[in-house]
Amino acid sequence: MPRIRIAWNSGEVIAQLRDTPTVRGLLAVLPCESSANTWGEEVYFDVPLTAKSEADAQQVVDAGTVCFWVQGRAVALPFGPTPISHGNECRLVTRCNVLGRLEGDPGVLGGVRDGDAIRVAVIDP
Repeated sequence: MPRIRIAWNSGEVIAQLRDTPTVRGLLAVLPCESSANTWGEEVYFDVPLTAKSEADAQQVVDAGTVCFWVQGRAVALPFGPTPISHGNECRLVTRCNVLGRLEGDPGVLGGVRDGDAIRVAVIDP
């Protein structure tokens, strides 16, 4: 499956994606630009995609999981606890579609600030 680059002014992460209906929809709208939002240790940003919740949608995921928040039409990148987490878990605001996984240390997302410009593009077709 393809890989995507998610970049902001001070860094970037690479994600390996799965083969799901939401991933196929995301790939169809890339490249795109957005503005970052942070919520605890989660970065999320709007993308021009509408999708339905998939059967394996999850609310608690591992750090570095690439998710799509269906209700918010946003990619969510948790790298640690959020305001609703129990302990150190990565708890999303709702169940989200799992798109894939970040390569390397998801902690680099700690450098993203609210309002940072985010650029997302496919790097492997």
